[in-house]
Amino acid sequence: MGGPRARRRPGRVIALLLAGGLALAASLLATRYLIDWLQRHHVGQPIHEDVPEGHKVKAGKPTMGGIGIVVAAVIGYAVAHVRSGLVFTRSGLLVMGLIVGAGTVGALDDWIKVSQERNLGLSKRAKSLGLIGVAVAFAVVTVAYTSVHTQLSFTRFDFFDVDLHPVGWVLWAVLMILAVTNGVNLTDGLDGLAAGSSIFGFIAYTVIGFWAFRNPGYQVDHALDLAVVASAMLGATAGFLWWNAAPAQIIMGDTGALAIGAGLAGLALTTNTQLLLAIIGGLYVFETMSVVLQVGSFRLFGKRIFRMAPIHHHYELAGWPETTVIIRFWILAGLCTAVALGLFYADFVHLTTP
Repeated sequence: MGGPRARRRPGRVIALLLAGGLALAASLLATRYLIDWLQRHHVGQPIHEDVPEGHKVKAGKPTMGGIGIVVAAVIGYAVAHVRSGLVFTRSGLLVMGLIVGAGTVGALDDWIKVSQERNLGLSKRAKSLGLIGVAVAFAVVTVAYTSVHTQLSFTRFDFFDVDLHPVGWVLWAVLMILAVTNGVNLTDGLDGLAAGSSIFGFIAYTVIGFWAFRNPGYQVDHALDLAVVASAMLGATAGFLWWNAAPAQIIMGDTGALAIGAGLAGLALTTNTQLLLAIIGGLYVFETMSVVLQVGSFRLFGKRIFRMAPIHHHYELAGWPETTVIIRFWILAGLCTAVALGLFYADFVHLTTP
């Protein structure tokens, strides 16, 4: 299934390397500049009172670091096309637009927090409406102007015989984007936790996109460009992690968390791996479910299951050092990604075995 298309264009892998490498370099430099600028202008993160005691020392730390991730990813994606001669595609541009749009909603939320010196930011309604608007625009334009499949998918578009049809797919896409952005946002509570874990997700989609490009049977017309998007986000997030690793010099804020979540959701939708994302992003599912269970238990029975939710705070209060929680959760994220890629490849072997 590799076909002559992949063999005639070995240089296309250069686009992946350029996107990741340039985004990494841009993120390293942009985030360093952003830290200095934010410190000079006293743009610091307010800290909620209901957090472990050790987090209160982070009050005033520069935030909105996700700006560096988004800008670096756009630079890496754009320059890789110019230098490698790769053609811009509607799917790739739409996913990048989704990342920028969600990041903009997050930046507005972050700016309200720091300008008004409170940890609330946008109201829940305003934030949700902003994200819904971005998600609906992405989903509608994707269905109307790309060849995306509208089937419910796992590792490929025809894994299940369930066609959501355009309207159903748009609704499903919006729900996915909201769920994944919320999951990443909940995970962003310790230095480097969300950034480090998301790297595994973007590695997965770089592999999946390139694999679909080399194997046309997946019928992902813009697979290579989507792999370039994933590579650019991989490099941008890794560069940010240099400055965000514990003890962090800057916090990504909702700007970065929403951009990362939207990027992962957009890649899953356009590569027809919608349900596989639940395994790739297993850590985000774990974090989200801990909040759901905590809230549900307290409302129904008046008792808490965990010392604090999301669950990374539970382990902190149980006595684990912050770096221990982060590294162990990174390992969990890596294991989830390995399982997901294993399932993706196992399905490919099943398809190609006589």
